[in-house]
Amino acid sequence: MKLNKVKTLEGYTLDSLDGDIGKIKDFYFDDQYWTIRYLVVDTGSWLPASQVLISPYALIAVDREDKNISINLTKKKIEDSPSLNTDKPVSRQFEDSYYGYYGYPSYWGGSYMWGGNSSLTRSQQLLGASRQIGKTWDSHLRSTRHVGGYHIQATDGQIGHVDDFIVDDESWAIRYLIIDTNNWWAGKKVLIAPKWIDSINWVESKIFLNVTRETVQQAPEYSD
Repeated sequence: MKLNKVKTLEGYTLDSLDGDIGKIKDFYFDDQYWTIRYLVVDTGSWLPASQVLISPYALIAVDREDKNISINLTKKKIEDSPSLNTDKPVSRQFEDSYYGYYGYPSYWGGSYMWGGNSSLTRSQQLLGASRQIGKTWDSHLRSTRHVGGYHIQATDGQIGHVDDFIVDDESWAIRYLIIDTNNWWAGKKVLIAPKWIDSINWVESKIFLNVTRETVQQAPEYSD
């Protein structure tokens, strides 16, 4: 397992079994397990639909040297996949069609990070089991690009905004949010874990933590 910044992965080329299909433009994650569910790929002129979604189920390996990610799909398989209306949020109806088409087990079908799939690695199962399911599920996924810039609110005041996300390339869980505290604590970025997040106000673009500013101040400092 290796950790990757989302902004670093943006722009990576996706290599299918018979050639590259485009570059990563964005990521969709869910706010129940804080896990990447789809890579949003800009296919350029290759497909009439300019963007397609690729599930982490299809990923084989991340090559940081060549800046590409290999997947176990053919171009034809991707071309014939359910079409995404990029003007609307990803709906559960689309996801049902998408997972049925590829034959993937649905991640919402069990109590683990990737559903009830027993073929997952032990670490993936444990990661899922360690999170409590305490929220009502919202079928609309979140864009990392959209959430980037959200203000962070501790229990006793604002502390900064989301600068980036750090994910691992095994379970594709978001391990940390990189928080830029420049307006409050000049020149410093810190890492916070999703377990510190109490709630998110999507209308006001704010993330509320269950810890104080002092706790955040003592969090690990992040440096490129």
